[in-house]
Amino acid sequence: MTNISNVSLVTVYVNDQDAAKQWYIDKLGFVESSDITMGDNGFRWVSVVQPDHPELEVTLMIPGPPLDDNLADAIKRALANGTHGALGLKTADCQKAFEDLTAKGVEFIQPPAERPYGTEAIIRDNSGNWLVLVEPKEFVRPE
Repeated sequence: MTNISNVSLVTVYVNDQDAAKQWYIDKLGFVESSDITMGDNGFRWVSVVQPDHPELEVTLMIPGPPLDDNLADAIKRALANGTHGALGLKTADCQKAFEDLTAKGVEFIQPPAERPYGTEAIIRDNSGNWLVLVEPKEFVRPE
């Protein structure tokens, strides 16, 4: 048996930490959790959290060390193409969230659509990440 209690950190790669932090705060209602510069190389640890779930930090990282150059370049290309997957965000009302976020200027790749697992819409953040917004249906295991 393990002593792990929950997932506490996920990484989202971004082009600009300041702009990304502001986007997640202004558009999605997250709050700053940390913004720390470490070491002589200027490495920055920037994270935001959803206020009702501060136990899960979203770290906003520039693709670079400690990633190897090939992986960092691949992530940069995916961000530039607007095709990098990042997060799934749960909502109780996907249509209302779509309307509220659209009013805030959030770019939607896909408006709300019914899926077997619930209603889903897809957002693109200001770095090119896809964020899936989901109003889940109750899962019923087939017999």
